[in-house]
Amino acid sequence: MTTEITRILVIDDHPLLREGVCSTLDSVDDFEVVGQGGSFSDAIKMAHELVPDTILLDISMPGGGVEAAREIHQALPASSLIMLTASEDEKNVMSALQAGAKAYILKGIGGKELVNIVRKVSAGETFITPSLATNILVHSYNDEPPQPDVMEKLNNRESTILKALERGLTNKQIADELFLSEKTIKHYMTNILQKLQVKNRVEAALIAQKMHHGD
Repeated sequence: MTTEITRILVIDDHPLLREGVCSTLDSVDDFEVVGQGGSFSDAIKMAHELVPDTILLDISMPGGGVEAAREIHQALPASSLIMLTASEDEKNVMSALQAGAKAYILKGIGGKELVNIVRKVSAGETFITPSLATNILVHSYNDEPPQPDVMEKLNNRESTILKALERGLTNKQIADELFLSEKTIKHYMTNILQKLQVKNRVEAALIAQKMHHGD
């Protein structure tokens, strides 16, 4: 049985850091770095040419990482976007997530941890550096008080799925746990996102966490 290779594109305008990330990822058997660049235009051009499984983007690169993420996500929604950044500004985190990023990790992360996160995100999971996730929760909790009635729009099955999502489970894991098909879970997930008026799974999980903080 052949292991499926995850094809990765790395965009960062710091050559030394980029080389380090590329060599770390390339040393993993089932990862292949198919391209690397340093700017918005590199990101767009190479994403379209290579159609990688996973793309690591520097948020502060020339031309803007969030803008690149937004454009790539619209054109290639199946590619998983990971923002690699030195910025701990929660507005950047939210902008990146709203643009379609699946993960937001700080530069300086260890090689082993980076590999684990890339593997998780490539499998459909989401990840935010825990300290940043806490900042977002506190920030958004202070900015806008939770609205319990939003959660009341969900039926029991949807609430169960949202709780599983909050635990970081993938659609497949949720499906296995509830003895449902993955397709059914995706259908529920679409309804949940619409009812909560959020764009992606990360925002839905953050809202769920915020509600529980407000209990």
